[in-house]
Amino acid sequence: MFRRGESVPFAFIADADRFRSNVTPPPPAQRSVTEKAGSALFGLTVVAGLVGSLILGVPALDPERQSQHHGPTAAESR
Repeated sequence: MFRRGESVPFAFIADADRFRSNVTPPPPAQRSVTEKAGSALFGLTVVAGLVGSLILGVPALDPERQSQHHGPTAAESR
């Protein structure tokens, strides 16, 4: 019987490590001025939201302000 010299039935699997493609990926698309401005506006909105939450949240966490609570709490009213 005739035997072939290939150890695998598909020759392209054995030769895959030697293969180099001549196809190059396309260059990345340039962003327009509108897209850049939109990204900057979105980033500014996120930063402003974080700063605003800090401005409103830090005084609420102040322990001296919490001790000035007016009126009875639920546990004291029983």
